[in-house]
Amino acid sequence: MKQVAAKITTPISPLRNLVDRGMTALAIGLTIVGMLPLISVLWNIISKGLPGLTVVMFTKPIIDDGFANAVVGTLTMVTIGSMLSIPIGIATGIYLAEYEPTSKINRTVKFLTTVLTGVPSIVVGIFTYSAVVLVSKKLFDFSYSAIAGGVSLGILMLPIIALTTEEVLKLVPNNFRMASSGLGGSKFQTITRIVLPNALPAITTGVLLAVARGIGETAPLLFTALFAQDWADNLFSPTASLPILIFNLYNDPDPVKNQLVWTASLFLLGVVLVINLPARLLTSKRR
Repeated sequence: MKQVAAKITTPISPLRNLVDRGMTALAIGLTIVGMLPLISVLWNIISKGLPGLTVVMFTKPIIDDGFANAVVGTLTMVTIGSMLSIPIGIATGIYLAEYEPTSKINRTVKFLTTVLTGVPSIVVGIFTYSAVVLVSKKLFDFSYSAIAGGVSLGILMLPIIALTTEEVLKLVPNNFRMASSGLGGSKFQTITRIVLPNALPAITTGVLLAVARGIGETAPLLFTALFAQDWADNLFSPTASLPILIFNLYNDPDPVKNQLVWTASLFLLGVVLVINLPARLLTSKRR
């Protein structure tokens, strides 16, 4: 005991203190270096985009030096993607977490969903082009459209929602399920009245993160929604979006169009930030 007490009360050697402080300084330094590119990007976008941020930008289409039609197009396609991916994703997550998690079908669904998270967005765009754009052109006489763009975004959003739902449902204590079953609750009642309400904040976080990814996607929309300088006629016509606006007009020599690109980038960055903040707040509350 005396030896243990002596070890506890022995001061840390100067060399150990030096190494500890050196590693701490190195970690802080590398963190700052890692943040420099992010700070540089933010500063560049804010400094170049803020001077052009006016109310007119939100009232006129691209052809009149605004980006109102791109904002509406982006929101429309993300809404379509959300309507497709949220119910299917949550249902998939419930199946993976609550129904025969060790079965072969469950493992297959989990594997395919996990693989889908790593599929490049441009591949999803090509798939949607073949499955939606070409088919709709052949059967219904329309091709590039907000519908096709929304489907491609929904495919990208789906695995994020499904896997998030699965993981957060697993975190709900089994005692809740056992108590519900002990009171005569069916499997469906237990899931809808006990499990889902407890996991809802975390599921909402996953949905918001999926929406944030969908808003910033460019490659799938190149093959599905294409682009439009003016307001889209309907959901079945080529539709503008903020990412494609930035992609198409970045090298435009017209200074007005160049300013439009930076302002659109600033607005898109702000939208993603506004969506991510509630997600982070919900996550911190769960902790």
